[in-house]
Amino acid sequence: MSATPPTTDPARFWEARYRDSERVWSGDPNPLLVREVTALTPGTALELGCGEGADAVWLAGRGWHVTGVDISATALERAAAHAADAGVTERTDWQRHELGVTFPEGTYDLVSAQFLQSPVALDQGRVLAPAARAVAPGGTLLLVLHGGWPSWQGEHDHPFDAVFPTLDGVLEQLALPDTWQVETREAVERPAPSPEGAPGTRVDLVWRLRRTA
Repeated sequence: MSATPPTTDPARFWEARYRDSERVWSGDPNPLLVREVTALTPGTALELGCGEGADAVWLAGRGWHVTGVDISATALERAAAHAADAGVTERTDWQRHELGVTFPEGTYDLVSAQFLQSPVALDQGRVLAPAARAVAPGGTLLLVLHGGWPSWQGEHDHPFDAVFPTLDGVLEQLALPDTWQVETREAVERPAPSPEGAPGTRVDLVWRLRRTA
């Protein structure tokens, strides 16, 4: 997360973040997405906060028809170029939305939100509730979120306050009926070096839920 204060306009912040860098992310799919989705039967997918498109392009390469959503036009342009390079343009659709304000139409066999956390204003409840409603019967909601600060950040080193999620808190926000099942509930520790290269770790939370009816 950036040191930018949380009152910064989200659209301006993220557009500047992408426009001012040749590439923000690695171009590789999130390993936890790969782990959780590989065994699923391809269908339709919605990728929330798709960035430069790595996860969406990976899904499309495995036969999914993917709608990728992001707030940044520059990120979406790069995602479309990535899809073209990978030969999956016909299986991808890129849409600009400020999640929490607008949301794509339709229902999907997979709705994925990978690290949908931000140093600028983002009401997760107003994003995750429509995300759950967008899951088709029998479909999957996959959430991967940071569970806390990296180990190399001290208790008072953070540039702004952050509330990290718990599954119970997310489920309370979503108020899901009994027709949902939690299939993965895991905290995964991974290497996370500091910007200066100091060793460290970070915990990511992986939640996969299936809508049974």
